[in-house]
Amino acid sequence: FKDQGIDPEAVPAVLVKQHGPFTWGPNPKKAVETAKILDVVAEMNYHALQLTRGDIRVPQYLLDKHYYRKHGANAYYGQNNAKSNSGATHR
Repeated sequence: FKDQGIDPEAVPAVLVKQHGPFTWGPNPKKAVETAKILDVVAEMNYHALQLTRGDIRVPQYLLDKHYYRKHGANAYYGQNNAKSNSGATHR
């Protein structure tokens, strides 16, 4: 994460090649919640791959757009006061 400039609080999970997932959070409950979310996302991705057999990666500009509209300096989505939200930080 350090080499890639990734904030572990903003990205609370990682898939390790030939191993499996790791998740973390401010407490065990949040880490388990992240693990469940990761499992659902992985299942959706698996099914999408089965249907398309193609490249289903979302372009980085679109990932950034949706992430920063909720978590960026000018956040405008999801909460009455998105800038001070301490909710989920999923990308």
